[in-house]
Amino acid sequence: MKKAYFNWSSGKDSAFALFKVLQSGTYNVQTLFTTIKKEGSKVAMHEVGIELIQKQANAIGIPFVTLEYDANAPSEEYKKLMEVQMAKFKKSGIDVALFGDLYLESLRNQRIANCRQQDIQAEFPLWNSKPKELLQNYLSLGFQSIVTCVDGSVLDKSFVGRIIDETFFNDLPDGVDPCGENGEYHSFVFDGPIFHKPVEFEIVSQYSRDYLSGENATLSRYWFLEIR
Repeated sequence: MKKAYFNWSSGKDSAFALFKVLQSGTYNVQTLFTTIKKEGSKVAMHEVGIELIQKQANAIGIPFVTLEYDANAPSEEYKKLMEVQMAKFKKSGIDVALFGDLYLESLRNQRIANCRQQDIQAEFPLWNSKPKELLQNYLSLGFQSIVTCVDGSVLDKSFVGRIIDETFFNDLPDGVDPCGENGEYHSFVFDGPIFHKPVEFEIVSQYSRDYLSGENATLSRYWFLEIR
C-alpha cells in the first residue's frame, strides 16, 4: 500500500475525500498537510486557526504537518517552500498526494504538475463527483460543518456561521455550487465518521475583508466567522 499525505483544508470536501480514502484502504495516509498564513496563523479563506487544525487531527487520529507562508510574499517564494516540503515527504517514503478537488480542471492540472516535479503522484478521490449528490451523501453520513467564509458577491453575509444541512442547501441561490467549489463559501468540519470525537470550538465574532480579484480588479467583500 502506497504511503500518502492528505492536503487538509479543515473543510467539508477535505473531510469527505479523506473518508473515501480511509474507507477504500487504497493508501496509507501518513499525515494531514495544511498551509498556514503567517499573519494570524490561519488557513487562507477558511480562516481556521492552527489550534483547531490540531484538534481535528487529534480527533481523526492522523498526525499533521503545517507549512507557514507569508501571504504577501511573491508567489515564487511560496512555490519554493512547497517544493522543499514535498521533497521532505518524498524522502520519508511518501509517493502520493491526496486532494479534495471536485472538477476545476486547471487547478487539478497545476497540482499534478507540481507533484510530478517531486516524483509524487497526485490523486483526487472526489474528482468529477456531482456536487449536489456529493453534499447529500456527505450529510447522510453524519458529517457536521459550519460556514466560516462567504463571497459576498454571490452569498449574503447571513450564510456565515450557518450549519451545513438540507436547509442550507435549499437556501443557496441559483448558480451557486452546492459544494462551494468556485469559492462561494468555505467551511470547518467538526464531526462525522472520520472523527473519534467531535471537535469542540466556540464562535467569537464575524468580520469582513475586501479583495481585488479578476482581470478587471473587481473589489469583492468576503464575510468571515472567527472561531477558536
